[in-house]
Amino acid sequence: MNHLEFGRKGEDLAVEFLEKKNYKILERNFRYKRGEIDIIAEKGNFVVFFEVKTRSNTKFGNPEEAVDLKKEKLIKETSEYFLSKKTKILFIRFDIIAITKANHKFDLLHLEDVF
Repeated sequence: MNHLEFGRKGEDLAVEFLEKKNYKILERNFRYKRGEIDIIAEKGNFVVFFEVKTRSNTKFGNPEEAVDLKKEKLIKETSEYFLSKKTKILFIRFDIIAITKANHKFDLLHLEDVF
């Protein structure tokens, strides 16, 4: 499995997880200019923007540590564009889903309201 396929597998696992938690998936891989949001979902009065990070190990740190200030800025800019196309938004949130593969098993961590 190459790098892109591995990342796609992580996003698929994240979508499955979110659907089980009653999130309604609105968009996947939403792009605007240089930015991309992996998953945009809705739950209750919230629109949630998810960054999914998948790693095969933690040799270079935990997956969530890869979301730096530059990435946050791109996600926020992209979310503003997405929101400008919507008529009714009550609350928004930015979450990270960190996935690590260990012993042929994927461990998923959902971090809410991270930035």
